[in-house]
Amino acid sequence: MSNAAAPSFAALVQEFFTEYLVGQRALSPCTVASYRDAFTLLLGFAERRLGTSPCALSLRVFDYELIAAFLEHLEHERGNSVRTRNARLAAIHAFLKFAARRDVANLQVISQALAVPVKRFERPMVGFLTREQMLALIDAPPTTWLGDRDRLLLTMLYNTGARVSEITGVRVGDVVLAETARVHLRGKGRKERTVPLWPATATAIRAWLRRNPNLSEHSSLLPTRTGSPMTRASVAQRLKLAVHVVATQHPDLTRRSISPHSIRHTTAMHLLQAGVDITVIALWLGHESPSTTHLYAEADLAMKERALARLSEPGVTASRYQPSDALLQFLQAL
Repeated sequence: MSNAAAPSFAALVQEFFTEYLVGQRALSPCTVASYRDAFTLLLGFAERRLGTSPCALSLRVFDYELIAAFLEHLEHERGNSVRTRNARLAAIHAFLKFAARRDVANLQVISQALAVPVKRFERPMVGFLTREQMLALIDAPPTTWLGDRDRLLLTMLYNTGARVSEITGVRVGDVVLAETARVHLRGKGRKERTVPLWPATATAIRAWLRRNPNLSEHSSLLPTRTGSPMTRASVAQRLKLAVHVVATQHPDLTRRSISPHSIRHTTAMHLLQAGVDITVIALWLGHESPSTTHLYAEADLAMKERALARLSEPGVTASRYQPSDALLQFLQAL
């Protein structure tokens, strides 16, 4: 393909989003929105750095140096985490791989830009609540309409281990209150799963529906006063209120960052401590790979202590290796 026949950068971007991401790969709207945000930031950075409007940019300007500088900008000027940096880079890499098949003239620039590496980062230990703390949070809301909704919200979050977007997306028709009560959740990447409900959770849902007979099958199970689904911010705010109520009973909660995702971690940890197999927990939480669930096993110190107690201590005295060579001593001291 000659340079004259090569598509413009603007045309490549439009084709990438409309035909490739949506038409061919059928990615979820959330993924497309994430890629869109990455390109909005990248094009704005390139415009400020090069003094060229996005429509006038060419693919050849997106070399290793520009993309690396953009990632540094995200971390040090915008204050983004390494995880966010890597997500933006993943969107850029996906576009470059797509563009390589349509603009052969810029293959060298594309291959160099694809060499920008994903940055490694330390994964923090998973934080979770004790059963007593979790039950105290569930009991915290008052006996009002909002309080009953919040109590059901916290109960379902703990029962299902659902993400905030999953729990706020639950409709009345997604709940089956038969002999085996269950709820249908829509997860990341349009993955769907069904999670069983405790009898107490099913009883609370029945009481909630009796109190709100106007809720139809397609209504949000946990609506606001106006009938619209709760937002991520509203869920976090209601949880913050519950933490404030139980602060005198559990003062350590006020010194921690408790988010709705903390309840998801709590569900996973309590299932693990109850002896549930880690692959079952991965299915329960909707993890794409059980390796993600292994983080909970790493965080459970009590489980590690029980495993250690099953081992007999060796009857040998440990000694430290002392290198004799000067070069080995230098390496050992690093």
